[in-house]
Amino acid sequence: MTQKENPNALTLLRYQTQNKATWDNFVSTSKNGSFLFFRDYLEYHSHRFNDYSLMFYSGNKLLALLPANIDGSTLSSHGGLTFGGVISGSGMNTSLMLQVFYSLTNHCRQQGLAEIVYKPVPYIYHSIPSDEDLYALFSYKAYLFARNVSSAIYLPNAPSFDGNRKDNLKKAIKHGVVVRESDDFNSFMRIEEEVLIERHGVKPVHSVNEIKLLASRFPDNIKLFASFSVDGVMLAGVIIYESRNVAHMQYAANSGAGWNIGAQDIIEHYLIKEHYKDKRYFDFGISTEKQGTLLNVGLIKRKENFGASAVVYDTYKLPL
Repeated sequence: MTQKENPNALTLLRYQTQNKATWDNFVSTSKNGSFLFFRDYLEYHSHRFNDYSLMFYSGNKLLALLPANIDGSTLSSHGGLTFGGVISGSGMNTSLMLQVFYSLTNHCRQQGLAEIVYKPVPYIYHSIPSDEDLYALFSYKAYLFARNVSSAIYLPNAPSFDGNRKDNLKKAIKHGVVVRESDDFNSFMRIEEEVLIERHGVKPVHSVNEIKLLASRFPDNIKLFASFSVDGVMLAGVIIYESRNVAHMQYAANSGAGWNIGAQDIIEHYLIKEHYKDKRYFDFGISTEKQGTLLNVGLIKRKENFGASAVVYDTYKLPL
């Protein structure tokens, strides 16, 4: 089947508030879902995006979801998410995904849209293989627009850290640095903001109030781990976004006092070797800028020194 054929049309419904329970239940049992796709996450910044999330039905059966928004003449995988293409139910197969894309592209044309910007879910977030949408993108002649590089560790076979990481861990232990889960997001986000402004001249994507709101909505998924000096001062911190298979490092920052004594390294050691050792992947996040065309060599080297290797976060454009 190609896009030129006319398969049995699926019914598309635009998400509405009354669909919340149906939407969230589908995400919970999907092949490639994450808590990021729950409506309480998608809508915390609803004032920034013109939501145009879609639900795909065959008869009365819900087959797939697409978290999305409209920006001008573009339908985009939701702009508030790093990734999030078609969220598939267990019955999804390649032929059915082609029907999803047939219905999606026809609907977008009828709405007068010019293109689709699509950010597939990276494979490490799949509960079972779910790359049907990548084939559909190829079939519909979408083109790769951006490729950001993240770094992840496969935890069942986690490699050893390099010498620098081990040396920093020894420093932290020598200085009596301790690691524990914390709810002091205010202190951590002050450190994070100072680091980002000093090194990159930017502020964090989330404000401290947004992070606190999201952590209150998703206490099992959004967690702060911090390291402290012997007198209880926060030295460094890591905010983890925890999905079914992945512990993702959403934010990480080292204070000036913690920089030379391994205050961040000891947190990452604890998370990788102890707290999340039974997860499938530990994801450090991307080390690229400008749609992936600029690699931060120093940043990715640090992650690879923990034994991490590349996972790409792609963006496709599908002209209509």
